[in-house]
Parts: sequence; structure tokens; C-alpha cells
Amino acid sequence: MTVTATSVGQPDQLEPQAARPSRGARLLRLVPAAAAALSGVLLYVSFPPRTLWWLALPAFAVLGWVLRGRSWKAALGLGYLFGLGFLLPLLVWTGVEVGPGPWLALVVIEAVFVALVGVGVAAVSKLPAWPLWAAALWIAGEAARARVPFRGFPWGKIAFGQADGVFLSLAAVGGTPVLGFAVVLCGFGLYEVVRLVLERRRSGEVRRSAAALALLSVALPVVGAVAARSLVSDKAEDGTATVALIQGNVPRLGLEFNAQRRAVLDYHARETERLAAEVKAGKVAQPDFVLWPENSSDIDPFAYADAAAVIDKAAKAINAPISVGGVVERDGKLYNEQILWDPVEGPTQTYDKRQVQPFGEYLPLRSFIGAINENWTSMVGQDFSRGSKPGVFDMDGTEVGLATCYEAAFDWAVRDTVTHGAQLISVPSNNATFDRSEMTYQQLAMSRVRAVEHSRTVTVPVTSGVSAIIMPDGKITQKTGMFVADSLVQKVPLRSSETPATKLGILPEIALVLVAVGGLGWAIGAGVRARRSATG
Repeated sequence: MTVTATSVGQPDQLEPQAARPSRGARLLRLVPAAAAALSGVLLYVSFPPRTLWWLALPAFAVLGWVLRGRSWKAALGLGYLFGLGFLLPLLVWTGVEVGPGPWLALVVIEAVFVALVGVGVAAVSKLPAWPLWAAALWIAGEAARARVPFRGFPWGKIAFGQADGVFLSLAAVGGTPVLGFAVVLCGFGLYEVVRLVLERRRSGEVRRSAAALALLSVALPVVGAVAARSLVSDKAEDGTATVALIQGNVPRLGLEFNAQRRAVLDYHARETERLAAEVKAGKVAQPDFVLWPENSSDIDPFAYADAAAVIDKAAKAINAPISVGGVVERDGKLYNEQILWDPVEGPTQTYDKRQVQPFGEYLPLRSFIGAINENWTSMVGQDFSRGSKPGVFDMDGTEVGLATCYEAAFDWAVRDTVTHGAQLISVPSNNATFDRSEMTYQQLAMSRVRAVEHSRTVTVPVTSGVSAIIMPDGKITQKTGMFVADSLVQKVPLRSSETPATKLGILPEIALVLVAVGGLGWAIGAGVRARRSATG
């Protein structure tokens, strides 16, 4: 019998080759994953210190394309990749001094919230007006991140990347939730417009209602932002005050910024006395009050007479009350405290930081973390206790609201200073532990958003920079460099009216969460009905 070449083994070899997807097809399957991660990076690039706020729109447009019509499993993975692409570079400063472990752990946890939002966006992506439901879901995810775990971590809210953007005025309408919602809605709407244009080219038909809703999702945020500009003003309502910010600098960078006893305090006192000499010489206006940063006194002035004497001397030299940031021990508890120091009466008022930073000022799960790495527990030897009352100092007749550093990221912590009478907001901070990272610029952008949100001048005195004075319209009028001793003096407007955002408080966020829940419920119901009809 003659055996041909095709009868010996050829069919067995050809059949699996035909079934196996080509290399191009396999690479094509990776496109959504790559697009999800890269669009997350694009969102990161839209954040400060860059002024590329508009990149948030194509970032969400690509995310909308990636998630549309996906199964929940695929959406979970793609959403997680988007979260990693965004948060890994955004939060890299959290590992500057403690190594990559805490930074990676934080990102891994925070990206879960983004992944869950991705599942929701995929679920609503086939609904009419889906950009509306999807944008509300994003804000619901931000609301959850701002509360759990460990009292929340709102860093990376979309609103905080929009200090230079056209949407900023919407902060005065409904705070960070409304500002963030508008940006995300416009981004998803942008994708929907492109999708419908391509569909029309392909099929020749597009429903008018769908086209109208897509255009509205892009146009309404822009129109709303233009209309909201009438709420933004830097005019004085209660006169003006001349404020001085002191940036004393620190002897060294990193976690050991205060290792040299009393050095940080001496630096700030020295800069204050230098400013006092310029005032006396007529080179600089006499300030009504002076603002020092968080941790500007590295020694408890209530426990050490020498520290109290240094502060008292500086207050007398400048002849104005000083808000001093110190670490104070009281009844065996540590407090991150602002102290109002009068040149005549000495310390008169205090404010204890209420939103203390997990893993920085207190250590959750201490025994568990200690079992992993004892060095991490030694970095937070004793937990800070939380204050319970809003901080508003009466400084030479001006009501100054205080939101210490990390608190600026939390809506409630800034708002209740205004509802308790603040005519000006101060955000005393200490960024010395984060070296020259982007952290200080990200935090400065938050303060700019807060200025517009509540229509208040916001001052940002920082130990090592960047310190700044921000007008109620969000514009920076003066700022310092990083890791230099400097001072800023300026006459600023005082205001007492409340924006809609201040009056409404948490209500816009609740409303958007309810919209998200409604859209998700509609999508789930539609899916159930479709499965029932399919099974007969």
C-alpha cells in the first residue's frame, strides 16, 4: 500500500493550528487591558503639579469605551487596571521615606474601589443616558473611599485635579462631588458622542434621543460651569486683614525633620523675627496676625518653658497673635494642636486636629503590622488622639478657620469651619516628611478648590513649602519655594456669605449616590428581565 504525505500525521497537525488563535488575535485581546491601564495613567497626568486638567476627559472617554458592555468579571479586572494606572503614580509620595510596602498596600486597597465602580459602569453602559448613571457611580465610589477603611482616604478625588480647569466654579455649587461629577460626565459623554458618530457612519442611523442625550452630557457640565462663575468672587465683604505666613524650613528632609531638639521652632521664630525687622523698617506692612505651619514647634510649649519663651519672644517682636502648630501631650494623650499665642496674654485658644492620618499619626492594626515589620510600628510609637471641636480662632477680630494638613482632603473638616463663622481658612501643613515629591502640589490644589467651594481666602503655611496665599476665586497670589526659609505678607479679603456648596453640605453627594443606586437598580432589573425572556 502506498502512503501519501497527506495521510501521515498531517490532519492531526493542521487541525489544532486552525483552532489556535493567531498571534495578532491574542494581542488584540490585550488592547482593552492596556487601554484601561494607560487611561488611568492619563488621569494621573491631569493632576498637579501639571496643569493638564483637560486630560481627565479623554481618560474617562477611553474608560467608557473599555467598559461598555463588559461582563462583571471583565469590568472588575479592567476597572482595577485603571485604578492602578491612576493611583500608583499619584500616591508614590506615600513611600518616599518608608519604602514601597505601605505605598503598594495603599494602592492595592484603594484600586478595589475603582474596580467596583468599573463593574457598575459596565452594568449601566447599555442604559439610555448611561454617562449620567456612570458618572454618579464614580462619585459614589469616591464617597466610599472617603469614609472607609480607617475613616477614609479621599486623595485622588477628580475634583482635586481641576484647580486650573474650566469646571472649577462648580465647586461653589455642590462642592467636590458636583465638580467631580461634571468632569466624569463630560468624559463619558465625549465617548458616547464619538461612538454614535461612528455608528451613524456604519449603519446610517442613530436615534435622535440618544444623540441628544450624548450631546447634553458634554454640553451641560460646560454650560453649568460658565453659569456658576457668578458665584465666584474675591471681593471683600467684611473688610480686609493683613496676614503673614511663616515658612521657617527644617534642618533636614524626611522623617527625621525634627530630630534636632528645638531646631524647627528656632527656625520659625528666627524667620518671624526677621519679618518683624522688615516691618519695623517700613519695608513690609504690619500683619494683623501670623500663621505658622503644622509642627512648627517641635517641642511642647506647655511642657517646656524654653519653647514657650521662644514663641513669646517672636510674638512680641512681630506684635501680632500667632497660630503655632505643635505636638502637645495632655493627660497622657498626644494631640496635633494649633495654639493661638497672643503677644500679651500668651496661649489663649487651641484646636486639636480631628482627622488624624492613619499609618502616619496613628497605627491601625498595630499588632498585625508589627508582626509583618517591626520598623513600621516604631515609626508611630504613640497614636495621636483626635480633637472633637471645629477650629476657629479669633485673631485680632478676624475669624480664622483651621483645617490641619490632611484634613483639607475631607469635605466636612473644611466646611464646618465656615459654618462656625470662619471668614478666612488656614491649612497649616508639614510636608517635610515627603521630600520634594508631588504631595505638596496635590495638597495645594485641594486648598484652591476649597477656596472656590466656600468663597474664602485660603492660606497654606507649610514648614518646608510650598506655602501660599489663595484668593476666594482659587488663584494663587503668592507662594514660596520648597525647603527655603521665607515669609508671605498680604492684605486679603474677608468674606462671610455662604455658597450653595457650603449651605448644602453633604446633600449633593447623597443625591448623586442615590442616582447611582437608581441607575444600578435599573440595569440589574433590565438584565433579569432579559434573562427571563431568553429562557421563555
